[in-house]
Amino acid sequence: MPTLNKIRTVFTRHRPPLSPRSSNPPMGAHIGTTAAASGAPGDPLARRRAAITAFFAMDGFLFAGWVVRIPAIKAQTGAGAGTLGLALLGVSAGAVAFMMLTGRLCRRFGNHVVTVVSGTALGLSILLPPLAHSATALGLVLLVFGAAYGSLNVAMNSAAIDLIAALRRPVMSSFHAAFSLGGMLGAGLGGLVAGHLSPTAHLSALAACGLLVTAAAGTALRRGHVPEPGRGQQPSATPDSAPSHRPGGRDRPHPGSRYLPLVLVFGVIALCTAYGEGAMADWGALHLSQDLAASPSLAAAGYAVFALAMTIGRLSGTALIERLGPVRALVGGGGTAAVGMLLGALAPTAWAACAGFAVAGLGLANIFPIALARAGAAGGAGGVAMASTIGYGGMLLGPPAIGFLTELWSLPVALTTVALLAAVAALIAHLTRGAHHNSADEAVDAPPSRGTSPSRGN
Repeated sequence: MPTLNKIRTVFTRHRPPLSPRSSNPPMGAHIGTTAAASGAPGDPLARRRAAITAFFAMDGFLFAGWVVRIPAIKAQTGAGAGTLGLALLGVSAGAVAFMMLTGRLCRRFGNHVVTVVSGTALGLSILLPPLAHSATALGLVLLVFGAAYGSLNVAMNSAAIDLIAALRRPVMSSFHAAFSLGGMLGAGLGGLVAGHLSPTAHLSALAACGLLVTAAAGTALRRGHVPEPGRGQQPSATPDSAPSHRPGGRDRPHPGSRYLPLVLVFGVIALCTAYGEGAMADWGALHLSQDLAASPSLAAAGYAVFALAMTIGRLSGTALIERLGPVRALVGGGGTAAVGMLLGALAPTAWAACAGFAVAGLGLANIFPIALARAGAAGGAGGVAMASTIGYGGMLLGPPAIGFLTELWSLPVALTTVALLAAVAALIAHLTRGAHHNSADEAVDAPPSRGTSPSRGN
């Protein structure tokens, strides 16, 4: 029970009473003024939000651009399907290996510095795959590409959590919406130019775009500091808020490992969502064409509908979380995704299955962003790194697990495991709902670790 109570504290929307040393009003009074201030064109927080959004969009754009050139790279290397699959694992292996390391680098050098360096590395590393002329060489260069990709994901999510603390608004979903939009744009443009440009020319153009975005957004990200609350102030937490951070994106160290169970819980919630995304990307179209006799165009549209629904859900995520809070958003999202995937997996027609995929996309849209934001609130950059690593494991686990279960039973039955894990995410969120204090408030009120600044904040 003590551990469960600690876990429950993260979800509470705590509004502390006014104290003699704090004249801050409750959360609702902050949101309007903060949002208005941050919306001004010249406001530092608005510029910082735009810069972080650009990094998310660039990440999705570059990754999708690489994915659409996999067939051409396969032909260039002469790899078979199995050998190519092993080489493509290099992306996943590099990402997972560097995620936890990036958390430590963020604590050492600051989230913003690591974000800029990782963005530069991603822009340069996308030049490498066209240079590979064997499956072994491709696997090695994809290790580098995956390391840059994983590092950027941890660093920019940590930078986003810094901004959430300053804005005091649950805007994490909007950043992930930018990633989704960037991915859709990258895939669309990649499909248009694939027949006209070689992989080298195409990926070189993507590298140039990535480096230009990194230079522009990195300059804005590194200019100025996220303002901390004044000494003696204790702003109220938002549903998606994070603990205070030092200027430049360095985390204030947290008091020991007491928040590890919380971070692990949010990592598991992220895994449940990423499992569904990975399964849908690899098996959704096959289910429509193989099991429901859909035409090639309709089968291809199945995942597009799912991805578009996720993007729409994330664009509306901030308003949804402000209205419902993170617990209801997680429980409702998980339940909606479960119902949608049951319809998508078991529907008798392809059109009904596509409708189910759309509902599932809407349900899954905000679970991963909320989980990362709450992990960051509990454990800083290290919490983001751990939750990202666990969540990314779900992306890796999904496709092979669906394939194994398809061999045992059938693909429709295997796809119902996506619904099952979405329901598990909702159940975890429900069981760990509210208690007395937000975990971020506890981290702030706890005695500082050795070498920690005594300043207080949200």
